[in-house]
Amino acid sequence: MDAFMQFMASNWNELLLKTWQHFYISMIAVILGIFVAVPLGIWLTKYPKAANIVMGIAGVIQTFPSLAILAFFIPVLGVGKLPAIAALFFYSVLPILRNTYTGVKGIDPNLLEAGRGMGMTGWERILHVELPLSTPVIMAGIRLSTVYLIGWATLASFIGAGGLGDYIFSGLNLYQPAMIVVGAVPVTLLALIVDYLLGKLENFSTPKGIRKQKQAA
Repeated sequence: MDAFMQFMASNWNELLLKTWQHFYISMIAVILGIFVAVPLGIWLTKYPKAANIVMGIAGVIQTFPSLAILAFFIPVLGVGKLPAIAALFFYSVLPILRNTYTGVKGIDPNLLEAGRGMGMTGWERILHVELPLSTPVIMAGIRLSTVYLIGWATLASFIGAGGLGDYIFSGLNLYQPAMIVVGAVPVTLLALIVDYLLGKLENFSTPKGIRKQKQAA
């Protein structure tokens, strides 16, 4: 504990910098994943045959070892933050894609038919019916993906992307438990804080009727 406190006291500036690096690498990957996976998930609900193919491909990619994905991007993008973000982006897609597809597919068809009866266009049904009603399921996928990525982002230090993984792997190489703890504890706290904030965002963005149903359950 003394070694941990001494390390924290002498390296807190660097710790803040690496925590910020870790955070924005993870968040950029998640945001890119949201921009790709949510529209794709909605589109796939209209084409079930294509959905099976795309979900299968995404599932296979998800099984690839994290280090293998990172190594794959090195010849293409070099080392540093860019290949790390690209690799994490691939890992972010499946949970968000699957939940978006499941959430939209699970909407009562009568509600969609009511939207058509009101004269809504396809885009209007997506914006005013499908997305609001599937928000809790989509947000659950985003939360899961974000927590995973914050943990996986520690591997980014292998390719020079920085972040809290630098402390963990330096501690392992130098047999310094204090450095491992200094890297691991902020990663855990960061994941918990971001998950809590996303939970608040999910609650805020969920329509009141659905929110009351969840609270009653």
